[in-house]
Amino acid sequence: MCGIVGVLGKHEVAPILVESLKRLEYRGYDSAGIATVNNGVLDRRRAVGKLVNLSDLLVHEPLAGKSGIGHTRWATHGAPNTANAHPHQSGPVAVVHNGIIENFKELREELSANGFSFETDTDTETIALLTRHYMDGGDSPQVATEKTIARLEGAFALCFLFHGEDDLMIAARKGSPLAVGHGEGEMFVGSDAIALAPMTDRVTYLEEGDRAILTRTSVEIYDVEGRLANRKAKKIRLDNAQIEKGGHKHFMAKEIAEQPVVLADAIAAYTGGAGDTITLPGGELDFTACDRITMVACGTAFIACQVAKYWFEQLAELPVEVDIASEFRYRKPPISDKSFALFVSQSGETADTLAALRYATERAAKILSVVNVPESSIARESDLALPIMAGTEIGVASTKAFTCQLTVLALLALKAAHQRGHLDDAGLAQKLADLRNMPGLINQALALEPVIKSVARKVATATDAIYLGRGPMYPLALEGALKLKEISYIHAEGYASGELKHGPIALIDKKMPVVVMAPMDELFDKTISNMQEVMARGGKVVLITDNEGAKTASDGVWEGIVMPNCDPFLAPILYAVPAQLLSYHAAVAKGTDVDQPRNLAKSVTVE
Repeated sequence: MCGIVGVLGKHEVAPILVESLKRLEYRGYDSAGIATVNNGVLDRRRAVGKLVNLSDLLVHEPLAGKSGIGHTRWATHGAPNTANAHPHQSGPVAVVHNGIIENFKELREELSANGFSFETDTDTETIALLTRHYMDGGDSPQVATEKTIARLEGAFALCFLFHGEDDLMIAARKGSPLAVGHGEGEMFVGSDAIALAPMTDRVTYLEEGDRAILTRTSVEIYDVEGRLANRKAKKIRLDNAQIEKGGHKHFMAKEIAEQPVVLADAIAAYTGGAGDTITLPGGELDFTACDRITMVACGTAFIACQVAKYWFEQLAELPVEVDIASEFRYRKPPISDKSFALFVSQSGETADTLAALRYATERAAKILSVVNVPESSIARESDLALPIMAGTEIGVASTKAFTCQLTVLALLALKAAHQRGHLDDAGLAQKLADLRNMPGLINQALALEPVIKSVARKVATATDAIYLGRGPMYPLALEGALKLKEISYIHAEGYASGELKHGPIALIDKKMPVVVMAPMDELFDKTISNMQEVMARGGKVVLITDNEGAKTASDGVWEGIVMPNCDPFLAPILYAVPAQLLSYHAAVAKGTDVDQPRNLAKSVTVE
């Protein structure tokens, strides 16, 4: 969740660290801080809240030095305050940390018995104190950190800096991502490539259990067994424009607007020149050898899997089980050795999803992943990693990554249906032609923004909202409700329309907006029947449907949003757009922090 960065540079490092942390602030914004070594002296600055508060502090209390580490925090242990902000320092050691140390209480007791006192409520302070303890006993920084890391239980990405050491930085990872960047007479460390992109295009991704010792001209990487390991440096391509707002007020607005382009890129990558067949990047799959698929994910990615369940079962007649990663990993379900296990994660580093993947390895016939970061841990540990081509997504509330996940999962479902004999060549070609039209349809949906903005302003006055849908639109109801509560803080729930009479209808009153996702499909009449039950009880219905649906069912609705017509199979991709815009404009109307909503972070790399 937290973002960390380290620089052994040629220039004053404080402004470089702050700029890098800006690119990582989507990982956490409870507090931020940096530490530097200047003429051998280790010092730090920390501030609560957004990164701008640290920038203001550095104006009044500058921090010199060409070696430094930085951190932007998402709080786990201890409240967001200056004392708990990173870097944590004890004597000659400063450390920044992403993750959770599970045995920190036992280590604290041991350190207390050795005369150490504690200034914070965090687990991370224990790391600094333990390293200092070993250094006080005569160990070098390299040996002290090695001993410390060996005693830590849990998940972590760490970066250490030391008093008296202008040309030394030590980094380590277990369960949380970390990358080393290579410069000319400079070295860098970052939670991901976004932080390093302005400084270098050569990156080495640390593997699980790795420890790296860096100077400005060298890096030594030791694996989990303590053996010297030569990890390859890779060229990264990251357009700086992707991590700037490009004239939009918020990253979320920019990323919603980018969907036609990124979906077109994803479709082209999987369908090739003629566009009438599906080719999977990195390898092929035989769905005829598969007896079921187990899909595992968290948050919005989990909702994408719920949509895909309908597609695989209806098109390919292939049974699908969908589970939340945090439940799956502890439920330890049986997995058929003829099944595929598929894991969906935007970052490719989601802690619970990665743990679930490791459980399924050696049990399932194939481990598949749908990810946005091809070099991520989940991608590297999969038999086949399928990129969604969404590009960098900064806004905490996923938008373009969600529709790209849906697109890739739709392509997989079509491939499975074709291989298993439930979709002939002509049928596949027609479905792919419909899919290639999706970027244009999304452009038409984006053109409805003024209408959706007007509706959103009315929804923004509510304290609660309900979203309804049937079939594949039921997960879209869940996604719409999730988006609304994520960024506007309006309590919202999504329900299958047929479940309305089994409890939720008790919530309906004249103040309750009810958003109904109802394209003209085989379940349209059933959905509208449920909508009428809401209207009979005074509920304020926002009907999102197509032209034919609007002609049939618009009488008496509070507000209507008329979408372009599309194949019902692809409606979940298209109808994600009004759900996103509705939540976005409701949040703007309320004045909440759209890109960095309270208590949330983009990449959930801790359990």
